[in-house]
Amino acid sequence: MKIKKQADPDTPKGITVYCASSTDLAPEYFAAARHLGEEIARRGLPLVTGAGNMGLMGAVNDAAIAAGGRTIGVIPEFMVERGWQHTGLDELIVTSGMHDRKATMASLAHGVIALPGGIGTFEELCEIITWRQLGLFTGNIVILNINGYYTPLLDMFAAAISQGFMRPDHARLYTVATTPQEAVEMALAEPATTFSPKF
Repeated sequence: MKIKKQADPDTPKGITVYCASSTDLAPEYFAAARHLGEEIARRGLPLVTGAGNMGLMGAVNDAAIAAGGRTIGVIPEFMVERGWQHTGLDELIVTSGMHDRKATMASLAHGVIALPGGIGTFEELCEIITWRQLGLFTGNIVILNINGYYTPLLDMFAAAISQGFMRPDHARLYTVATTPQEAVEMALAEPATTFSPKF
């Protein structure tokens, strides 16, 4: 495993995956994570994650590695000090903090897929949607809605639109998939530009 402080400028863009590091989850979530890792590897794309070794993050990484895919983890230094990093990745980028971690993960992404996760995943997902709204990220953002997990959040987004907090066409800042294969296809599609700029 190569350990770096920043990504190489010539590193090809892949698919960044946000997901849970929790371990006490239903089997269908782990199955989806493994399928997603295999699918990304099959496409010959780098898998970019937060470099965790547990939960869905560990599962998606393990599956990509087993399928012969390239794996890149991005993790803040304090998490390395706690031993949270996956040791089997091809490349580990160690950042100074959480903000640098998220910026690096976005810079390496042709598209982003959000598997189910907790508050950290919600925060990553909402931030990258905001970046796309502001023109700071131009790739596709896919919400992988396994087992209806994200339906309440999608309903919240719809409520924000219906009550004027978001513009109606900003529902096109992201797409929703129900299978890992569909999510990868959406992530790799030509990015839509048919939404109005924030300002």
